[in-house]
Amino acid sequence: MPAAPRPSHKPGLAPLARLEPFTSAEEAWFWTMAALIARRDGARVAAGKGLAQRPCEPDDVVKCLDRLYRQRRIDLTHARIMRIWGERGVAPCPRHAQERGDHRLWREAMNRLEWPLRVKGIVVGAPPLGVHEAEIISFPAASA
Repeated sequence: MPAAPRPSHKPGLAPLARLEPFTSAEEAWFWTMAALIARRDGARVAAGKGLAQRPCEPDDVVKCLDRLYRQRRIDLTHARIMRIWGERGVAPCPRHAQERGDHRLWREAMNRLEWPLRVKGIVVGAPPLGVHEAEIISFPAASA
């Protein structure tokens, strides 16, 4: 016989209908870094306490990043850039000469993090067109 939930029982996560996934890996990363900084400064990070109900915990995003590192899809340089700019809360700007190298590493890391977060349902929506992606056009029919 299955046990019925107690009247005082509250589920740990919000119902799926109220969850608000991220629109990009970049947005998920900035949220994760803000939560990690708050945790480091002594805040207690708990599920369901923020303004928006998210489909994950900050540690879930970090685990995806860790898996990419162990698979050698990203390296420590990517992680360092992600930490530095994540703490600042903005992405590096390619128009500033000092930030061009950081921007390249940032884009590589975000592009590689996007897919695992989409698979887990943390990021949803149409993937953004990257700078290095191109539109495929057909050639005109060859005239004989």
